[in-house]
Amino acid sequence: MRFRALSLVFVCAAMAFAQKTDKKKDPAEIGNRKVATGPNFFSVEKELALGQQLALEVEKQAKLYSDPILTEYVNRLAQNLVRHSDVTFPVTVKILDADQPNAFTLPGGHVFVATGLIRLSESEAELASVIAHELGHVAARHATREATRERIAGATSIPLVLLGGPIASLAARQAIPLGFLKFSRVAENEADMLGLQYLYDTGYDPSAAVDIFERMEALERKRPGAVGQLFKTHPMTSDRIAKTQKNIDQMLPARSEYIVNTSEYEDIRKRLVSRREKPKDEKRPTLIRPSEPPANESFRPEKDELRP
Repeated sequence: MRFRALSLVFVCAAMAFAQKTDKKKDPAEIGNRKVATGPNFFSVEKELALGQQLALEVEKQAKLYSDPILTEYVNRLAQNLVRHSDVTFPVTVKILDADQPNAFTLPGGHVFVATGLIRLSESEAELASVIAHELGHVAARHATREATRERIAGATSIPLVLLGGPIASLAARQAIPLGFLKFSRVAENEADMLGLQYLYDTGYDPSAAVDIFERMEALERKRPGAVGQLFKTHPMTSDRIAKTQKNIDQMLPARSEYIVNTSEYEDIRKRLVSRREKPKDEKRPTLIRPSEPPANESFRPEKDELRP
């Protein structure tokens, strides 16, 4: 009995020590730790070259949003998050003109965010939480690590048409390894955890991640298929939302103040929404009716209108 009690104490102490020394769960270690662990057939140089090639293919087939003000704002927001992350190579963010709330990451730090996701967000912190999640994938090099795992398993290539969304048309030209675009549940959980830390370290309210997840979940319940297919690998379930809240409570020390929203975000979002809305009566046919005489008077033609 005494031996069992001592064993239990030892196990608990070992678990506590392991949790304390797990740098991935400590936001104070951001930038001083290695989060891209595990088998990877791709060197950083090969990943950067591959990512550039795949990003060009996406840009050829998908429609980029052409508003430089919105693009500059989102990139500035992203680069601020990058400075508070474990990412070790340059990150590029492009805006896709697509109504589906969606975001995805290619190898080498190429992040794509759909305008539909920006419209779905209701604060800068919510938008930042989505980008921070994608940066979690970038920092952990999930794209090439997952591709390595797929290759080891023998699933070398799957057509993009199976994914749907703005990049599905790439399937007409080539197939890309599934691991470059769709991540395992373990990878998604890790990106959720890292993204929360990056969001927190940048000064944003980490609970915004819960808010945007709940909004996606509600939208998917209301309109099945409304959320981008790339999110279907790890859907916005109540379990994922609860796990995110648990990570916030256990990993992130409470602060008295957070960034939730800014006037610049509000201006940018209004600009995006207004550009999407068509002006009233534009290109709408107008029926022109001939003038009618007053109801109490009968119509009498002028003399020169009389015909024999």
